[in-house]
Amino acid sequence: GSIKSPEQRKQWYQRRVRVDFQLPIRFNLLYNAPDGTEKRPVIVHRAVLGTIERMTGILTEHFAGKWPFWLSPRQVMVIPVMPMFNDYAIQIRDKLHNQHIVIDTDLDDGATLNKKVRNAQLAQYNFIFVVGEKEQNSGTVNVRTRDNVVHGEHTIEDITEKLIRLRDSKSNVDNLE
Repeated sequence: GSIKSPEQRKQWYQRRVRVDFQLPIRFNLLYNAPDGTEKRPVIVHRAVLGTIERMTGILTEHFAGKWPFWLSPRQVMVIPVMPMFNDYAIQIRDKLHNQHIVIDTDLDDGATLNKKVRNAQLAQYNFIFVVGEKEQNSGTVNVRTRDNVVHGEHTIEDITEKLIRLRDSKSNVDNLE
């Protein structure tokens, strides 16, 4: 058989069913029983996934902070190679933001290109777009992933379409194809 990592063997028990005798007393809840008397009900709480906080913690641990694109709070970072391309980076950000892509720009003039890319990777942005003169002149972006896989140049229209398709597929794999 195959060897499984501890993460693959882990089972999460999130389902909860609780019987609550206190809330009916605190809210003074009563009902009319078939025999005509007033009785106090019992409240049954049911949570299929547990609390939102607990489920979020489990998903964070499962994905090790590398959220799939459709769930990611940091989907795309646009990085201009020089301050003179900040306007182009902002134009890309606005265009993708209008398509409901979570996108940021790193316009810090004091940081080197390598530092900006590294910061975006550490922040776990799914995709990093690097833009400069070549990209601005051709209406493209240079695409790489947080794991430093380079996808090369794509037109804005092409990458927007691919990101929308990836987001809507709800895939756990960030595959642009």
